[in-house]
Amino acid sequence: MTVYDYTVPKTDGTMLSLVDLKGKVILIVNTATGCGFTPQYEALEKLYETYHDRGLEIIDIPCNQFGNQTPGTDDEVRQFCQLRYKTQFSQMKKSDVNGENELPLYTYLKAQKGFAGFGKHKLAALLEKMLAKADSDWDKKADIKWNFTKFLADKTGHVVERFEPTADMEQVESAIVALLK
Repeated sequence: MTVYDYTVPKTDGTMLSLVDLKGKVILIVNTATGCGFTPQYEALEKLYETYHDRGLEIIDIPCNQFGNQTPGTDDEVRQFCQLRYKTQFSQMKKSDVNGENELPLYTYLKAQKGFAGFGKHKLAALLEKMLAKADSDWDKKADIKWNFTKFLADKTGHVVERFEPTADMEQVESAIVALLK
């Protein structure tokens, strides 16, 4: 299986079949509009502007599962992103990435690349402490831990990398560039 075996709901009620992106490098991100990581939209848009013509696609999947940080409608989320960050990449319908109603795509993504830690980011300890309060085994599970977790798929649809929200965006860019060659 690859990401090409999945579809994602668009805001207009239709489905995006990821097979339509065959041959592209795909960055799939669960996002939020009211999160400390929300400014990553700026870096994501810059990546899109820089590498889209070379074959990068970004799939933005807003999610309200983490701290109720995406409370608006799909239209309000889209307007916020376009007005504040001038985003041009594909934004999907707000969806769950964990639990009983998670998108099947996320079940697959998490099976391909599990959680490997938050690294040394200044917010890593805060996230770890918060997650440990809710679940003592939080770090052993592949679940999405927070907004702006990113999965990178190569031109053949295979998931090659998972970046937590604490990952440096330069690291994300380097991985994208390597796959675009």
